[in-house]
Amino acid sequence: MPHATARENHRADLSAHVRRAGYYPDLVEDVLDVALADEDVLAHLVQAETTFDDTVRRHLTVLALTPSRLVTAHVDDHEGDAAHPSSAAATTEAVPLSEIRSVVLTHVVDEPAQHSPGDSASELTLAIGWGAVSRIDLEPVQCPDPACEADHGLSGQLTPDDVVVRVSGAAEGRDALRRAAAFARALSGATGVGGRTSR
Repeated sequence: MPHATARENHRADLSAHVRRAGYYPDLVEDVLDVALADEDVLAHLVQAETTFDDTVRRHLTVLALTPSRLVTAHVDDHEGDAAHPSSAAATTEAVPLSEIRSVVLTHVVDEPAQHSPGDSASELTLAIGWGAVSRIDLEPVQCPDPACEADHGLSGQLTPDDVVVRVSGAAEGRDALRRAAAFARALSGATGVGGRTSR
């Protein structure tokens, strides 16, 4: 059956990208299997990130688009204890497509004057919002009078911040940028929010 073959191909491609990321792939696939609940995968994005503070911490984000939902999975290194020094936390969320309010794709373009149609950006940031988490950026209100010492309060911007994925061409390559753009296009089309892009 063609439908079954396409479904198997999408799931196999998702599995291959999870395994290529190399971050507890069996765990990631198990939690995704529960969250997907046998729905078809129409598009996906797998993004691994490593941060450095006192220790090296790894993080994996998986986004999977199904006919009815956006399924997200986040897997992080987790502080263990004496009995279990190595630990990870895996969280999944399934959001109905009708609940997604915004799909924002920010393109960072080097030498924009030389940009030609079809050229890829050097960096993409995909932000998806459905109202569960928002970020408020506050700054002091500026007064046009330079001698004024009054407190004019704060102004701010409320930004949906449920999922943010940043992809760098320098770090992850052009193929990763193309996959991120393709996923954003598929999600924008599926949700009907159209997506906002900035360059």
